[in-house]
Amino acid sequence: MKSITRLGWTAYAVAAATVVLDQISKLWVLSVLSREQGSTLPLLGPLHLTMVHNYGMSFGLLRGNDWGRWLLIGFSIVVVIGLAIWARKAVKLLPALGIGMIIGGAIGNNLIDRVQYGYVVDFIDVSRLYFPWVFNVADSAISIGVALLLIDSFWSEEKKLSHQTE
Repeated sequence: MKSITRLGWTAYAVAAATVVLDQISKLWVLSVLSREQGSTLPLLGPLHLTMVHNYGMSFGLLRGNDWGRWLLIGFSIVVVIGLAIWARKAVKLLPALGIGMIIGGAIGNNLIDRVQYGYVVDFIDVSRLYFPWVFNVADSAISIGVALLLIDSFWSEEKKLSHQTE
């Protein structure tokens, strides 16, 4: 009988590391750029640090409403709890890593930033590469986490299909 190793603690460790990296990067950027909206500093080629106060969510939804801020905080708490429960059941590395990155990104952006500043601190600016959004470490972690979950889903489906055809 094969024992199942649960990887919940792996997901929680990745979430904690993501929050730490996200918050350290934001503190550093705030010390370099200050909190002034739009202040920018060229780094390497198309990479700039640009201070953006993100009050809303994707495409500016819920922007400018104080109730929207608290709605996003509440929604994030529900998402983090749901993902933390899912993480406890993770038995494969890719989903554990992905879930951890999403949890850490949600905590960094939508909980800590929105409670502490009232907005999300965005600063990674590669708009010179025709990518119109300014983002941060937590955003990157969420995107990579979702990609890892999708990759695992495709691999699992592919394995399932190959076993059915044998």
